[in-house]
Amino acid sequence: MIGVLSTRDAIARAYAVGLDLVEISPNAEPPVAKILDYGKFKFEQQKKRNEARKRQKIVEIKEVKVRPNIDENDYQVKLRAMKSFIGEGDKVKVTLRFRGREMAHQELGVKVLERIRGDMETDTKVEQMPKMENRQMVMVLAPK
Repeated sequence: MIGVLSTRDAIARAYAVGLDLVEISPNAEPPVAKILDYGKFKFEQQKKRNEARKRQKIVEIKEVKVRPNIDENDYQVKLRAMKSFIGEGDKVKVTLRFRGREMAHQELGVKVLERIRGDMETDTKVEQMPKMENRQMVMVLAPK
């Protein structure tokens, strides 16, 4: 902590000790600079960026497929899988596929998706409400 110096004096002091004058905070009033080895400073900054990138979690979208007339045990297995995906921080895409005459009874599919939404509402929020895409209904859940 030397205090406020002119740029010329600061550069001269840095040169005298064989180091560089590095501007740390250009927007401050007056700008903050340090006398240090610039190569080492750049290396430390790169190291911090790499460490931050390592800790970053990439959110994946996991897909769970169900049918309108799903059995209770199958439903519970799918629900457990969805809860584990949400617990890991991933999004869950619930796809409900209609086959044949099931298209005439789309209200059954809506009931299944509403039941899933109700069972999962403590852990998740609905990112995309159920909507029809060709012969399937899709809903996306994201962790809270």
